[in-house]
Amino acid sequence: QVHVVESGGGLVQAGDSLRLSCAASGRTFSTYAMGWFRQAPGKEREFVAAMHWRSDRTYYADSVKGRFTVSGDNAKNTVYLQMNSLKPEDTAVYYCAARSLSPPPAGTNWAQGINYNYWGQGTQVTVSS
Repeated sequence: QVHVVESGGGLVQAGDSLRLSCAASGRTFSTYAMGWFRQAPGKEREFVAAMHWRSDRTYYADSVKGRFTVSGDNAKNTVYLQMNSLKPEDTAVYYCAARSLSPPPAGTNWAQGINYNYWGQGTQVTVSS
């Protein structure tokens, strides 16, 4: 079993920065990727960013490219999401997800939530205008 816990959300003003953290614990020795998703009120969950653990490749949604940066500390099984130049439309509950234990097939699309098997409870990010 793997447990995923997010932290770092809060209320900020437009233009501010915020850093989210996500720690995975438990049977994390075979974690393949970790990702961030978000869900705004009345909207579907959407992909934000992801990091492939073994290749260090990163992936971003077009809406956050150039503003958000995903990074990780493999030794701590922790992934971070640095969010700069925040906008009111970034307001959402941010979820961290991990793909662990179950090897992913080649060519896995890390922007799809279905490819992650462990999820955190989410952390609220509110950006005021």
